[in-house]
Amino acid sequence: MNQRHNLFPLAVGLSKRINSQIPSLVSGLSTELLEHVTPTTAELLKFWFQQDYCDLRTFNFHEGQRSAILHIIYAHEIIGAKSLRELYEAVAGEAILDSGILGEITRDRHAHPKYAAKMATGTGKTWVLNALLVWQYLNKVANPLDENFTSNFLLVAPGLIVYDRLLDSFQGKLVGGERDFTTSDIYQQQELFVPENYRTQVFGFLQSSIVPKAEIGKKVTGSGLVAITNWHLLAGQEDPDFVSDEEDIEASGREIDPKAAVESFFPLAPGTATGNALDVLDRRFLRGGPLAALKDLPDLLVFNDEAHHIHEVRKADEVTDVEWQKSLMEIASTKGSRFIQIDFSATPYNEVGSGKKKGRQYFPHIVVDFDLTSAMRAGLVKSLALDKRKEVASLPLDFKAERDETNRVTGLSQGQRVMLRAGLRKLQILEEQFTSADPYKHPKLLVICEDTTVTPHVVEFLQSTGLSEGDILRVDSGRKQELGPKDWEPIRERLFDVDRHKQPKVVVSVLMLREGFDVNNICVIVPLRSSEASILLEQTIGRGLRLMWRGNNAIDELKRETRERIARREEPTNYFDVLFIIEHPAFSRFYEELLGGDLVGEVGDDADSAEATGDLEHIDLREGFQAYDFEVPIIIRDADEELKQPSIDPLKLTPSKYQIDWLIQQIGKGDRFVSHDAQTGTQYGDYRVDGGILTATGYNDYLSRMTTRITEALGRSLTSSAGKYKEISQFPILQAYKPLLTGWLDSYIRNRLFNCSFDPLAEEKWRVLLIDDVAHEIAGVFATKLVELQETQSAAEALIQYRMLSEVKTIPVRSSSSVDVKKCIYPKLPVPSKGGGLERLFIEWADKDTRIQALLKIHEYRHAFLRRPYLKADGMPAQYSPDFLVRTDTDVYVVETKAQSALSDENVKRKQRAALAWCDQINQLPSYQRGDLYWHYALLGESIIHDWHAKNTRVSELLDYARLRRAGALSQERLL
Repeated sequence: MNQRHNLFPLAVGLSKRINSQIPSLVSGLSTELLEHVTPTTAELLKFWFQQDYCDLRTFNFHEGQRSAILHIIYAHEIIGAKSLRELYEAVAGEAILDSGILGEITRDRHAHPKYAAKMATGTGKTWVLNALLVWQYLNKVANPLDENFTSNFLLVAPGLIVYDRLLDSFQGKLVGGERDFTTSDIYQQQELFVPENYRTQVFGFLQSSIVPKAEIGKKVTGSGLVAITNWHLLAGQEDPDFVSDEEDIEASGREIDPKAAVESFFPLAPGTATGNALDVLDRRFLRGGPLAALKDLPDLLVFNDEAHHIHEVRKADEVTDVEWQKSLMEIASTKGSRFIQIDFSATPYNEVGSGKKKGRQYFPHIVVDFDLTSAMRAGLVKSLALDKRKEVASLPLDFKAERDETNRVTGLSQGQRVMLRAGLRKLQILEEQFTSADPYKHPKLLVICEDTTVTPHVVEFLQSTGLSEGDILRVDSGRKQELGPKDWEPIRERLFDVDRHKQPKVVVSVLMLREGFDVNNICVIVPLRSSEASILLEQTIGRGLRLMWRGNNAIDELKRETRERIARREEPTNYFDVLFIIEHPAFSRFYEELLGGDLVGEVGDDADSAEATGDLEHIDLREGFQAYDFEVPIIIRDADEELKQPSIDPLKLTPSKYQIDWLIQQIGKGDRFVSHDAQTGTQYGDYRVDGGILTATGYNDYLSRMTTRITEALGRSLTSSAGKYKEISQFPILQAYKPLLTGWLDSYIRNRLFNCSFDPLAEEKWRVLLIDDVAHEIAGVFATKLVELQETQSAAEALIQYRMLSEVKTIPVRSSSSVDVKKCIYPKLPVPSKGGGLERLFIEWADKDTRIQALLKIHEYRHAFLRRPYLKADGMPAQYSPDFLVRTDTDVYVVETKAQSALSDENVKRKQRAALAWCDQINQLPSYQRGDLYWHYALLGESIIHDWHAKNTRVSELLDYARLRRAGALSQERLL
């Protein structure tokens, strides 16, 4: 902890202020953070991180992304530091006394708001960038005079690959030569990035304001701009190719090329070949165009992606900024604190010193540290394993290629050949095992060579082992020069599409591929390089860290086991999302330093016999599965159906369980204030401020917000039909009847809520409605009633679609936690490895009952069409998947098994009502449309299952007894 404190004092200081508030923010409680940011920011933070909203989405920010967003917003809005020095003084004052810190943070380059996010490769830096851009823009629109915010953005990428990826993220992918905005990240993940009421505004801004690098300084935008470029434009250089030789790596102490330096300052150069051709004049001189245009802007936020490219050149005691950093400083010179800089990098440091004295100098403005160890523990990137076989460990240090007296490469060393064989053997193991788990997953081997003269020898050796020409993809600048641009482009396309194809199996590169080579299926790396630069080694690992397997519960459980075993220094039992480094022992120390030894496993000689997939099996449909299949009628509303005007009698709704007199005593009158002593933090002098004439305005605003809350909740997730979902998302249910709903709310509050006449305007009594429990109660009562009205529409008006459970051809099952079954479309069914005894008992018992014709344990994700919507107690929409379907000759049972303690939970009861309504809706269909079967819902508690099993009764008898009925549902619940 002390080491992290010394390295990243700003990150530690901000964590101390923010971490304690996160649980309250997630649970929807008021926090100091929410009280001190703008209303727009508070709304965004609730939308991004509050659990009620997170439950509605498939994807959410992970803890590292959340920390980055919160730390930067806290530093910028609440602390409001106008320079890096002010930020240090606010949260890390003691660190200023450390050697060199004061001199660094008082330099001109830090005289504006400046933040750096240290986030491991593969942990979603671009999503953080998207969120922060939305935060700045919406706040600027809400208050154009607030100088903390801007609608002008400059996104700087390290090369063309990341540049193109940023264009994809904000503009969408190229379709027929045009970018399709609906394929952009921010549109595709709008449920995560932008609250619904802001989407039209944000999407309109992005569609009109994106400025590619060629149009900076030329394209005119109205309400701001999002300029996207690679750093070479700012440096006055052409962009090099996406692969890089060791000589091309920017490193501290490297001499500046005199020719490049002259060209970066002087737009014209003498030459008889080109003379003063207009295209040459334009191309070179217009560098001043984009820089001048950016300099003239009144404010600007710069996002530097992969910001470790901001190197200084150090020689003797002289420090020189690289050319593009000078350009940023020039752009900032006219703006003061209205120039904001946010940097993202997995490796935000410069290497200083050499030999044993080599060290890392981290950027001083790092405000969040989500390192590789944290990412691995959270399962956000692959686990890391070093293959150290005995034959490799005993080799002399001959990892460099063999060379003659002229230093020309003559072949691979014996050590390199052994390492390549080890990599190929590991790849073969993964290919064999992964193919059985998923035939569309293709693991890849990445070989990294010391320079371009070595790669042909590597390719030759790989072919001698039996690999075909199509199995090997060589990517380096030498290869490009051999082929020329026309023949090189197909190789480049193959490189970035390797995940989807079986070939190539091996990618051979030089030292490293530039940032942006973010494929998922690199599972083995053989680094045949001589450089010991930590930043290069760390970025080499980064090329293989992205997850290959996502969204499979069984595999996720196996991956958790792998991480736990590696942490205990035990060999993993499966290789899902493990990155293997066939590493020479000379570099072991680097990995120990990188991860503190916690998450690096060493694989021994017997690893060849390990199962890459553990005990995971994929179970196919059994022969003759048709006898055990289920035909599920899915009721789809007619696309042209008109919404019927709902009708509610507020006086017949359920009243509150709270007593109004007690509530009034709790809240008092007016807003409450309390004084805080600045030195000791002592709280004293509670007092209230009367709301006065704001009373009526406050109550009307409350009604409006409650109406919106209910209608928007009912407009989400209430159907699994894609077409219907699109319809209700465009025309949310009840939008046309908002005035009616507002009137019902007002009548309910005044005449029914507290079972007496209640005047909300008298003495500000309406404030009791702000109490969370009361607000949840009101929303829940109305939302439930409105859903009931929707569910009771005549089934004869509906269109029916039939889905077969056998549509899911295979399911993942762990052999150690599964049950063999006869009356099921699959020969095995999974049960939880922990606490799965109740489900195992039910399956085995039901399978033996001769009255039961078929059963199935529903796979929550693969049988997604069986998910049922329901409304939680606070009126928020959610979905759940029942546990089982069981069929007799006359009935189908939708079965939920629960621990005894969960039966009384309010949300479990709400699931009951939703499932019962679903069954009733099916039963209202004509008999021939439901296969002459009646549908029932049965909620089985642990006690009743064990009791009836012990009495030698049948499962079919238990289901008939315990099934819920509309009449007497409460009495049935008491029997469970």
